[in-house]
Amino acid sequence: MPIKLGFSKVRNFILAILLIGVVFGGGYYLGVAGYKAEVDKALHVTVSRQIPADKNVDFSLFWQIWDILSSKYYNKGSLVPEKMVYGAISGMVSAIGDPYSMFLPPTQNKMVNEDLGGSFEGVGIEIGFRATRLAVISPLAGSPAEKANVKPGDYIIHIKDIKKNVDMGTDGINLPDAVAAIRGPAGTIVTLTLVREGVGTPIVVDLTRAKLNIDSVTLNFVGDNKDVADVKVSKFGAETAKEWDKVVNAILVKPEVKGIIIDLRNNPGGYLQSAVDLASDFVPIGTTVVIQENGDGTRNEYKSTRLGKLMKYKVVILINGGSASASEILSGALRDQKKIKLIGEKSFGKGTIQEPIETARGSGLHVTTAKWLTPNGTWVHEKGLIPDVILVAKDTDKTDIQLDGAIEILNSKP
Repeated sequence: MPIKLGFSKVRNFILAILLIGVVFGGGYYLGVAGYKAEVDKALHVTVSRQIPADKNVDFSLFWQIWDILSSKYYNKGSLVPEKMVYGAISGMVSAIGDPYSMFLPPTQNKMVNEDLGGSFEGVGIEIGFRATRLAVISPLAGSPAEKANVKPGDYIIHIKDIKKNVDMGTDGINLPDAVAAIRGPAGTIVTLTLVREGVGTPIVVDLTRAKLNIDSVTLNFVGDNKDVADVKVSKFGAETAKEWDKVVNAILVKPEVKGIIIDLRNNPGGYLQSAVDLASDFVPIGTTVVIQENGDGTRNEYKSTRLGKLMKYKVVILINGGSASASEILSGALRDQKKIKLIGEKSFGKGTIQEPIETARGSGLHVTTAKWLTPNGTWVHEKGLIPDVILVAKDTDKTDIQLDGAIEILNSKP
């Protein structure tokens, strides 16, 4: 028995979506030569593609499995064509073997966009992969995860949420599914089982989700004379450049400020251009901030384009294992170009660039398009940046030894 929309009618839609899913801005289409489809009007998609003859793909196995499920699976109500199509696309993207290239169904795509926009409901952790294992990149400041002492580098081995009927290990999980399982409405509880290096038994934490609306850039004046600007950048999101400019202006009107700490600890990254914008305040116009190396070996340089308002100040940067991606771009650029010291612990090590593409019906595709290098040509991927001054923070520390070390270095004579 066919389900809603009908499995025979939905064939063209599925193939159309598979085609759309591999259009990477330039016109490569996957399918069968001469394919032309008018897709079921209920799905509001119309596709017409002329496929190069050398790109033929045999979809017979796909349709064989589709037909077996439609005829034999006992619970016809769970055979939702749209979800199955999204699953097929997700599988196609995950088959690449790159954990950072991913297809995002509409709900998950909305979550990612909310994260970068600065307002969302959840536990407040950024997650990624260390090799193939799901790991915490960083907890956000003031979030339920930070309050529960979740640490950068913790491996997430199990996720449980009774209300959502989630009770799953994370072996083989992809990033969108992990985000969907952990994210949820404020006031609800998700239980994470964590493995932490140096701790002999798994750690189980119950996290109550909350409404999170956190500025990505904050400013405090520290030191005995409050003459050091401590600038915390928690991510590189949609509002970061605007928030950064406000902080820069607040620093410039205080003549007593003699040094700046850029605190990138537990900053999981975000938009590459945002990192370039921040770096531009410390270097002359036209200075290379980051190098993009494409798959064909060609390179593009991103250069500073703004007036360097903070060039006169002495600067240090704080990093740790939760500093990733755009955080490493900024850190690597300022160390290479200005000899600015990095203080703290080795960074996460994410050296690839993803392009977010909005696709049909509110879905999205994040595809790795290139790798990035520091101005001196260093690729940090899975290696991280080694600090110039290594200071390892411990749970037993009564003060922030890394921040104290940064203040001490700024106060020292050149």
